[in-house]
Amino acid sequence: MRRLALSIALAVSALALADCGLADSRTPLPLPGFLRAKPADPPPLARAPDVGKMVHEKLDSVFTAQSNPQNVRVSEAHPELRGRGWTACVRAELTSANGKPLGEETYRISIDDGVIIDRRRALPEDGCDTQSYRPI
Repeated sequence: MRRLALSIALAVSALALADCGLADSRTPLPLPGFLRAKPADPPPLARAPDVGKMVHEKLDSVFTAQSNPQNVRVSEAHPELRGRGWTACVRAELTSANGKPLGEETYRISIDDGVIIDRRRALPEDGCDTQSYRPI
């Protein structure tokens, strides 16, 4: 009888812990999975930014003024693989500081909260060569 009362008390305690969030996935108690709190879902992804508008308004955040970017084109934004931001590719015809044509260059930009936070020359693993581009 005492054993049954102890078992019931332990089960009630475990359910109370699970209900108040103390018995989550990191708890050291040996609780079965159905008694553990589920991990929080990641926040929903925001709407894709308008890359063309962003690059048009902040062209200097992607290219230097001396490079005289011409025929600027952008790809669609894609969710960042790690993190909550977006990435996109930008192409343009550029010239060097001494005025010689450099040809077409492609950059990968990172966008977070509607702001271009980083840019770098695109690498093959960025997939910019397989993207569709539209002029800005």
